[in-house]
Amino acid sequence: MDGNRQKGQKLALLSNVNMNLVIRLLQKQAAVYETEGYGNELGILMNPSSSYHAFGPEITFLVEDLMELLEHDLEPETAEKRIDGWFTRLEEVLAAAQLYYIADAYLWGAELAAADTGRKAALEELWQRRLEMCCKAHANVRALDYHHMIESLGEENAFSAKMWYMGRILLSNEAQKRLCALILDRVRVESRTPKKVLLLDLDNTLWGGLAGEHDRTPVVLSEEHAGLAYKNLQRLLLEMQKQGVLLGIVSKNNEQDAMEILKKHPHMVLRPEVFAAKRINWTPKHENIKDIARELNLGLDSFVFWDDNPAERQLVKEMLPQVEVPDFPDKPEALAPAMAEIFREYFEKAFTTEEDRDKTAQYVALSERKRLQENVGSFEDYLRELKIVIRRAEPKKHAERLLQMMNKTNQFNLTTRRYTQAQIAELLEDGDRQVYLYSVADRFGDNGITAALIADFSGEVPVLTDFVMSCRIMGRNIEDALVEDVEKDMRSRGWSRLQALYVPTAKNVPVSGLYRRLGYGEAGAAGEKGILYEIGLAQTPERRYDVRMDEQEPKAGK
Repeated sequence: MDGNRQKGQKLALLSNVNMNLVIRLLQKQAAVYETEGYGNELGILMNPSSSYHAFGPEITFLVEDLMELLEHDLEPETAEKRIDGWFTRLEEVLAAAQLYYIADAYLWGAELAAADTGRKAALEELWQRRLEMCCKAHANVRALDYHHMIESLGEENAFSAKMWYMGRILLSNEAQKRLCALILDRVRVESRTPKKVLLLDLDNTLWGGLAGEHDRTPVVLSEEHAGLAYKNLQRLLLEMQKQGVLLGIVSKNNEQDAMEILKKHPHMVLRPEVFAAKRINWTPKHENIKDIARELNLGLDSFVFWDDNPAERQLVKEMLPQVEVPDFPDKPEALAPAMAEIFREYFEKAFTTEEDRDKTAQYVALSERKRLQENVGSFEDYLRELKIVIRRAEPKKHAERLLQMMNKTNQFNLTTRRYTQAQIAELLEDGDRQVYLYSVADRFGDNGITAALIADFSGEVPVLTDFVMSCRIMGRNIEDALVEDVEKDMRSRGWSRLQALYVPTAKNVPVSGLYRRLGYGEAGAAGEKGILYEIGLAQTPERRYDVRMDEQEPKAGK
């Protein structure tokens, strides 16, 4: 296999127009289904005996030419019926174990030259609205940004009338290359672990000029000229923060001067509450970064550092090689495009969960918990003051979050087993396995879905094959309460023993002694590296925690 191919991914590209040349391009990089012609994409999906199902793609891309789907009938009422019919048939055959990317619409055709003004946009909107409904209804369906790809090329460069008339090939050679790149980029995003934190300098990074000199020389931040370039950068950063990117400040400055700008400048988009951590002082920046990593309880490989000063960037590169340090543009007008590229390279996710959107508040609350711990008399007092509440969640309602946790969690992960979307779907339907999924809240806020255990009941003794917990709820003995909840459920099912698996890795050392601490004894080796532990459920030891178990989350549909 070519070293540049997308390993372990089987893809399919289905369309109502000729995409054979795009498929050939994709096959240079991945294993791709050899389609049975074109124009029968729904029939292929509906037929369980088709070669498509025999091939078994993990991700299917559907790129429809809207004009062909509408059969060149531009009447909105007819178009809406045809679009709704297409999506209705598609939704009937979606497989839970697969991922689907459906292209948004771009309407192209000679007759549009004589159509009413706005008709093109109105018909595209009909498709877009139905696509959004489909994505919301199905966690394994995503939108493919095909329309933007065409717009960026321009119609005259994206479509080829000559190739269309010769062989129903809609796209130009350049557009086909772009579509291939777009598809492979989505595959990359689906399989990688994104970074979590973007650390930013202030002077000449978030604004032009120096905070300490702003009384004499105002900082450059406005709705005009270079000031607008800095403001647009901040607007982009705010959108990134809403998508779950944690923003932090690492700046050599007088804190009072910088905070005055952050709080009071009329054009400041990023106010202090947007940042999960702030270090505004004269401490070397690599020391501040390490301090923030400790505060947020994250590994240094979760961080990206952006600073206009090349000396500061070089120092961080040398002292903290785990931290990504992108280049900084030479001109203000390049700030937002450079940050957009950083987002795509390091932070973009295939999907965004509610936990992602609330992430800044969750990590700010984490800092508040640490301050509480420093100010109370004992660890027991700290746990009591937190008022921790745990609630079971319905796994099928939170399948995307479960997938995210299983594949992103490293420190508190007893086996570091990774799952594909298909494997999560199979797991949730497997009668011999159960997922125990939990949300955790306390007096400082809701941490969201942050823990999962998976039990396998297929043998003589049930086995906890997986146990993951978000690093932001570690250190509060919550794991003791979770294991006791599972043990209680096992006893109610009639089991007298429970086994649990631990597989050591370089990163999960913090949980190496977990099962021993909870009273489990070694029951032997499991595989090449794993250790199997076991406990009798009749008399489990008393554990030290202060947690209230709340009622289980209502099941889906109730």
